[in-house]
Amino acid sequence: MTELAQPDRQKKLERMRADGPTPYPSRGVVATPSAELVASAGTAEEPGPMIGELVTVAGRMREMRDFGKLIFTWCGDRSGRIQIGLQKKRLDEWWPERKLLDSGDLVAFTGELGFTQKGELTIWATEVHFQAKALAPPPEKWHGLSDVEARYRRRYVDLWASDGVSEVFQKRSRIFTLTRRFLEERGFLEVETPTLHPISGGATARPFVTHHNALDTDLYLRIAPELYLKRLIVGGLERVFEIARNFRNEGVSTRHNPEFTMLELYQAQADYTHMMELLEQLISMIAEQLHGTTKVVFRGESFDLKAPFERRTYAELFREYNGCDIEDEDAVRARAKELKLSPELEKLGYWKLASEVFEETVEEHLHGPIFVTDYPLPLCPLTKGSETNTGYAERFELFIGGMELANAFSELNDPADQMARFEEQVASKDPETPGEVDIDYVQALEYGMPPTGGLGIGMDRLVMVLTGQDSIRDVLLFPALRQKTTDS
Repeated sequence: MTELAQPDRQKKLERMRADGPTPYPSRGVVATPSAELVASAGTAEEPGPMIGELVTVAGRMREMRDFGKLIFTWCGDRSGRIQIGLQKKRLDEWWPERKLLDSGDLVAFTGELGFTQKGELTIWATEVHFQAKALAPPPEKWHGLSDVEARYRRRYVDLWASDGVSEVFQKRSRIFTLTRRFLEERGFLEVETPTLHPISGGATARPFVTHHNALDTDLYLRIAPELYLKRLIVGGLERVFEIARNFRNEGVSTRHNPEFTMLELYQAQADYTHMMELLEQLISMIAEQLHGTTKVVFRGESFDLKAPFERRTYAELFREYNGCDIEDEDAVRARAKELKLSPELEKLGYWKLASEVFEETVEEHLHGPIFVTDYPLPLCPLTKGSETNTGYAERFELFIGGMELANAFSELNDPADQMARFEEQVASKDPETPGEVDIDYVQALEYGMPPTGGLGIGMDRLVMVLTGQDSIRDVLLFPALRQKTTDS
């Protein structure tokens, strides 16, 4: 046993193992979700159809209140919780076993659904069956800044001990279901592409590296599924999407986790304007289905996610918040020095420096929802250049609350142009980041890819906005944390 197991609970366990009841039975029960019973119960004045019926619930028992021959407790399951009444007169043979119960035990209760004299919905138990004896007690208080890390490390406790946590993850599941349904209704095919890549590509980020023993070769955990999905467009699948687990060996923050979920989709015969319309319709629909309104509150600010969203160009915003044109290299370099950006950025080229100035000065003002469109072409190695605005790409990013949620392109489908862009990208990469031209992808383009729009959505960040959570850790069941040598 660990230090979490309490001695008095261990003694009860030993007694149960010696004399019964079974502390860890093999068979469960057929239970009704507590929320279903609550919804159908009505009130004491106007009872619903389930009142007086024999029902069974199963879940974690909490907050025992002992009045001698009457005990009240709560039974909580995934859907919610319901009050349980334990009376000696209804449980005469079982009554001595009540002393084996502790808050936090997993228990199944069968009894008559009714009300107390005060009108509280209650199951008056006639049968009580252990499902698992809890040796570790539930926390008395599982909230507040001092307990945040403990909540993430013991999410298995946080889910039932902290108000609203389980609801966030049930909403997350609902968001993914609605997303899949939305895309399937529009003819998109869900696919799966490799997680292990021989070449780190599809985005600029530092990958995780592993080694395949049988092939005796290094492989990379994918930083994006992009290049494989576009191969499928070449293959004629026309509309594809993947909800992919991606991995980037970079920093951890309220917006970043090294393992994260991205939705990527590609549509033949479309461009980035089609992707804007698709994205704003998707987000508006999810908000409406989830909340009954397109209005949400995120980080203390109210946002209306009703389509259409605002659109502003990258160059326009850069000029507004920096007082200079992005193509004025001397002015931009002077602005970078004024902002005290790292001199190391100079080694990565002018456009990387300009991008850092944009991130530092503009993004915090992008409350949105707002599409930032037409990025400088050198920042977009996989994007088709604008036919009307030389030097800029048909690309947008979506921002809400100063946070980027999505990125989209009119995809580059000229193999010679793509080859040159790859070579330029590899040459300008951070020396510590692996870089290699994906020749196979260029060869795929040589077979011909139709005009295509592509879209990537950070699903964890979207869940943050739609559930009002400030940190990405609050929408990940098991976020990345520094390893601890001993539990606490």
